[in-house]
Amino acid sequence: MNRDAAGDAVIEAGWQKVRDDGRVRPELLEAAYAEPSLRHLYPWTGMGELHFSRCTEWQWTWDIPYIQPAADDSYWVSGPLRSQTVGPAATAQDAIAMVIQRLPVGCGPAFVGTREELAAHEATAQQADEG
Repeated sequence: MNRDAAGDAVIEAGWQKVRDDGRVRPELLEAAYAEPSLRHLYPWTGMGELHFSRCTEWQWTWDIPYIQPAADDSYWVSGPLRSQTVGPAATAQDAIAMVIQRLPVGCGPAFVGTREELAAHEATAQQADEG
């Protein structure tokens, strides 16, 4: 996708913002960041949940499962839509594994831009592949 040093900096700033806001358990953030396939996505939070987006600007993509805190330091994986559930996870590492298993095909580094720009970029790339 459209990645360069500036794009990497945008994504890294997103991770720092999530760390700084304190709404996500530190052990979950560390486990997610340690996983290369998630570290290159754009993280965001909502209600203590850790979400991942394939683009760096709001409105985020909603095609990747997300992780919610649960009782006793465990987790619950849901999504990608709010109406969908994946299931419980005893540890942060288990939750991360559940998300990785459900990443969209070809889920690469986050696109620097909006969801609409990402969709246009993907459509153009698909046309070039077909042509």
